This record gives sequence, structure tokens and C-alpha cells, in this order.
Amino acid sequence: MTQGKRWLGESPSRRATDQFPARMRARATVVVPSIPRPRFARDTCAGERWPYGDAVMKLPRTLLAMSLLSLLLGHASADELKVGAAAPAVTGTTDAGTKLNLADVYKDNAYTLVWFYPKALTGGCTKQGCSLRDASADLKKHGVAVVGVSNDTVEKQKEFKEKNNFPFPLLADTDKKIVKAFGQNGVAFPSREAYLIDRSGKVVYHDKGQTDKQAEMVLNFLKSKKTS
Repeated sequence: MTQGKRWLGESPSRRATDQFPARMRARATVVVPSIPRPRFARDTCAGERWPYGDAVMKLPRTLLAMSLLSLLLGHASADELKVGAAAPAVTGTTDAGTKLNLADVYKDNAYTLVWFYPKALTGGCTKQGCSLRDASADLKKHGVAVVGVSNDTVEKQKEFKEKNNFPFPLLADTDKKIVKAFGQNGVAFPSREAYLIDRSGKVVYHDKGQTDKQAEMVLNFLKSKKTS
């Protein structure tokens, strides 16, 4: 480098170093490793916000909560109600505030579809219920009575039913007696599933996780029984 020539932005210390012999510069060179920027909630510069800090700080608590929930669910697991088993003869409170004995519903109909949903007035649960509502005529042709169940209050179930014009009762299982009788653990929201029960009170069909295809799945099963 020509003495006296200065590049834009070059510091005096850099110019002085460049004048040393190459061997001396090699010995004097200190490599400082790159240190990742800490993901703290507040940056070292006053008033500057690290964009991902809050999320990172909250992550351990979220993981802890999920771990505890998983632990609770594991210890509170129940035996799933299987096809071929006797359906629970339990009584619940309807959206109208009246008592409904499921054992009576079984006896009075060729089939009873008991469908469980996590929470009234939510997207997936509305799709599930509207699927059964729209197929109510076809379900009746097969002699199917429909009963919905969740842990919502009577008032919420009434609102859910009226808003979507459901032609079937919804049970307010606030004490989780019905979900537990059907093999769910009752720790959190009810799992989305459906049981088809014949007149003798035996479970003949069971599915999980259905929303807008709920009625279609049940009808396909009933059609397959007729052709078999």
C-alpha cells in the first residue's frame, strides 16, 4: 500500500498495521469470533426492540404448559368405546333445559347417532353440525336419530342450535358425565367423534375428526350395510 494514500473509511490504526511486515502482521492478528445476536426481550440499544424477543421469552412457558397438559392427558386416559360394545345409557340436559335419557332414544329408533364436538359456535363444530342438518332427511330414511354433545352450557347449546337451525337436540354435558361414559378422559374439550348405535344399544360405527363430511361418512356406512 502506498504511504500517505488513504482509502475512504480507513482508520489510522489500520494504516499503521498495514505498514508492518507480513510476518509480524500474522503474529499480531487476533481473530474475534462472530457472536450471535442475543434474543432478549430488550435490545442493548436503548429503546430498540428486538423483533423476536417476546416470542422467544414466552416459548419456554408455552412448552411447559403443553408438557403439563400432555402429562395430565396421559394419566387421565380412558378406555375408548369400541364398535360392538354396549353404548352408555346416560341422561343429559338438552338445549331446552329438559332431561334426555339416551337409553330411551336407542330403543325408540333404528339407529342413534351421538356426535361429540369440542365447542359450540366454532368453525369446525358448525361444519360438523350443519353436515348432519343438511342430511337430516336422508338420515331419517335410515331411521337415524341425532344427538349432539359438548361441555357447553344450556344457553350456549341453545344459541348454537338456533343460529344454525339444527333439527336435533344438543346435550349440555357440563359435568362431563357423558363424554367420560363414552370413553373420553374429560380433561379438556371433548374430542370430535361420532358413534352410531342400533336399537339394541350396541355401537355399530365409530369415526373421529369429521367435520363437513360427518353425515356422508355415516350414510356411506348405512348404505354399505344394506348392500352387504
